[in-house]
Amino acid sequence: MLLDAIEVSLVLVALPAIGADLGLGPWAVQWLMSGFALGFAASLTLGPRLAAVWGLRRVYLVAMLVFAAASLVGGLSTNMAVLVGSRVVKGACAALTAPAGLALIGETFPSGPRQRRAVSVYSMFGASGFSLGLVLSGLLVADTWRWTFLFPVPVALALLVAGRRLIPDVEGAPPPRSGLALLRNGPLMRAVAGAGILNGVYIGLLLVVTFTLSWGMGWRAWQVALALLPACLPLVLSLPFAGRLVQRFGTSRPIALGALLAFAAGPLALARSGGGSYAGDLLPSLLLAGASFVVAFAALNMRATQSVAAELRRAAVPVYQTGVQVGSVVMLPLVAALLDAPDGTRPALLAVSVLGAIGVAVAATGLRTRSGEAGA
Repeated sequence: MLLDAIEVSLVLVALPAIGADLGLGPWAVQWLMSGFALGFAASLTLGPRLAAVWGLRRVYLVAMLVFAAASLVGGLSTNMAVLVGSRVVKGACAALTAPAGLALIGETFPSGPRQRRAVSVYSMFGASGFSLGLVLSGLLVADTWRWTFLFPVPVALALLVAGRRLIPDVEGAPPPRSGLALLRNGPLMRAVAGAGILNGVYIGLLLVVTFTLSWGMGWRAWQVALALLPACLPLVLSLPFAGRLVQRFGTSRPIALGALLAFAAGPLALARSGGGSYAGDLLPSLLLAGASFVVAFAALNMRATQSVAAELRRAAVPVYQTGVQVGSVVMLPLVAALLDAPDGTRPALLAVSVLGAIGVAVAATGLRTRSGEAGA
């Protein structure tokens, strides 16, 4: 979870530098991010099946080794197709190991305070990785953007060594045959849609802000990285207390409030676009986007683990995390294509706003079933 989040934010800040170096616009370079998300989403359901055949330890070790190799190839390449291909491979490798953590939490900890604390810690690792990736990218891109591809190599190798020592060599359990049961699970499907939309609004807004600051205002990479921190640092600081929020209000109301905050970020940025000021025009929307994750992120993760029977959680978590990645796969190309056009900032922000409005509608359906929230 930590390495996956670092990967996303590392490349986000580097996109303008990569585009300037290779002579490419936002739509072309965004494939370095959406390619990772695409590989991730396409391979999530494959992980449990491979683990059933080869065992979790072997799948993890192979995934980390291929991840490191793909990072090295990408860092040394000057061909855009190779760069994108390396990102797709890395996303697929990350997907082979990602779902296990959230599923194990759901199986290990009974519903209640212990499970809420465990999910909060799990969520905090993702938020911390994203924040750390922003800081690292600002430092690495100052020399060359290639370091954002090469930096994960030693990290993946270190995780490979740690996994070889710590992960027991046991036979994989056969993946549960969930069939259509998961697709008929209303609370789970609302969590899938809500998480995908929240992620799409968030990453779409960050993409607009990144190119606005880099190409529109001439900011350097380290300045852009620091400017994006208000959108994610509050999440890191607040997630240890997210379990208490869910304990008091359930999951539906925090998810609905998060959807409202995410929606508000788009129209606010749209109303203030073109002013040329970070503090007055962009920062308020970044704070709203960060606040939306503060109240909704852990609640969505908890709903994904609590809404299905224990024997189906290993199958449900990949479905949930696929939904999260679909938000990026859809929004990144759309927003980048709009940014490529003359005066494309406003249309891009409008697209973010429309998706946010859809998120509010989805969250509202969860409020109508609040009476059954004990299991949702």
